[in-house]
Amino acid sequence: MSTSVKAFEQAMAACPLVAILRGIQPDDVCEVAEALIDCGIHLIEVPLNSPEPWESIARLKAYCPPEVLVGAGTVLASEEVRRLAGLEAPLLVTPNVDSGVIREARAAGLVPLIGCLSPTEALAAARAGACALKLFPAARLGVDYYRDLRAVLPPTLPVLAVGGLDIEDLAAWHAAGIDGIGLGGSLYVPGRPIREIEARALALVAEWRRLRSTETP
Repeated sequence: MSTSVKAFEQAMAACPLVAILRGIQPDDVCEVAEALIDCGIHLIEVPLNSPEPWESIARLKAYCPPEVLVGAGTVLASEEVRRLAGLEAPLLVTPNVDSGVIREARAAGLVPLIGCLSPTEALAAARAGACALKLFPAARLGVDYYRDLRAVLPPTLPVLAVGGLDIEDLAAWHAAGIDGIGLGGSLYVPGRPIREIEARALALVAEWRRLRSTETP
């Protein structure tokens, strides 16, 4: 197991909420990251359709402590895998299944979280070496769809629900057995005051921890 994969497993065990900072500017990224980390979030993604995403990712990598995994979202091509590897930012999130991207990411020591919708896509991602699956768009698919999909997946492969989810959705997804949640607009949008981002992060982390505390040993 690579060091990055082990770090991902540890971050998921601590708090499996991924902050998706779509649209963030490089000058804002460290302040936002500090607030998120203070609230207990250790997985941070900058989608590549954000302004100057590579600069934001480089600043995150330099700023965040080792236990916080940062990286890129909306990764679509091999050249983006190589650029991310060059920054030593291990988190690689896609909206789709591309086996070449997955294999190259694993070979580079990155942690691919692969977007999928159907059983065909999910199983193809698993075969190619995905470290986790990203069920997208989760809010539109719903928890019943996830339960059906989970039944055919490798039991040890984590699945995160991403897309349109907020704090009131966590209980239903937790009850369905989801391994983690990706949070975009419910947590961060450009221009949102840092105090509001922090308040939202605190509430989301507290709710997930509350749900975890109710689990049967």
